Amino acid sequence: MTGRLIVLVVVGLSAPAFAGTDSGCSVDGRTADLSFQLTAAVGDDVRLSDHKGNVILIDFWATWCAPCRIEIPGFVQLYEKYQARGLSIIGISVDDPIDAINRFARQYAVNYPLVVGADRDDVKSAYGPLTGFPTAILIDRNGEICHHHTGYTPVERFDAEIQSLLR
Repeated sequence: MTGRLIVLVVVGLSAPAFAGTDSGCSVDGRTADLSFQLTAAVGDDVRLSDHKGNVILIDFWATWCAPCRIEIPGFVQLYEKYQARGLSIIGISVDDPIDAINRFARQYAVNYPLVVGADRDDVKSAYGPLTGFPTAILIDRNGEICHHHTGYTPVERFDAEIQSLLR
């Protein structure tokens, strides 16, 4: 009788590159660079520094990214739930033109700013390494990077992290 060995490899759907701690946040000591101004797909340009003092979720995404399409409706809910308490969400489309971003925003009823990230390697490297999409960065009110998620992450995880940062 011959046996079969079946190997199941699970690639982390939510594999944090680093995660915050209860004692402070940024386990790698990084402070977020909020000096960037980004072109908004709709409305006014976005200055990251205008969100200083808020909990900030920066989402690097693309219209062609299947996990992004799954994750973004959760961000819409979280923004609705926590915006009044000081949550800012900024979606940075990594390589889409404005018209594609706008179509996506309408289709998914995105209620937070979506900005153009194409040709903005300065922003991508400031929050990188970006090894996959979506990549979400959570920044506390003091500007420290607390959580870094690459790949799909369940909305419940973001909800818990955001709640702890809003306290």
